[in-house]
Amino acid sequence: MVLALTVCGSVIALVVVGLFVFGLRRRLIQRSGGTFDCSLRWDAPEKPGSDENGKGWGYGVARYNGDRIVWYRVFSYSPRPRRVLERSAIEVAGRRTPEGEEEMALLSDAVILACLHRGTRIELAMSEDALTGFLAWLEAAPPGQRVNVA
Repeated sequence: MVLALTVCGSVIALVVVGLFVFGLRRRLIQRSGGTFDCSLRWDAPEKPGSDENGKGWGYGVARYNGDRIVWYRVFSYSPRPRRVLERSAIEVAGRRTPEGEEEMALLSDAVILACLHRGTRIELAMSEDALTGFLAWLEAAPPGQRVNVA
């Protein structure tokens, strides 16, 4: 009985510590400001209505970092960003609302922005306010940089 209570207590303690570390990591990422909730789908399908409609999305936090956006997965312990998007390499192809299973996979107020980053199709899902800020950041590129916003 004592062994079972010790094992259960240890498991609960590990879960609590794990959740604490998730929260601490997110707090450290957001500490410097310029962050927003952003789901990302890398190598997105060509047609939004395909069979992979709700698959491949990763929930994360993006942070503006000069001429780059660094994207961190929420459910990760890694201190490093999972993806780095350079402003000069982002081409906006269009925007749309979530369809089908995407409505369940994404946040309720999400708008999807289809982009190309160095020839790779990506989709970013964020709130309308975050999208406005993102597009303003893209258009505010220093003179001489090529930015394609549709």
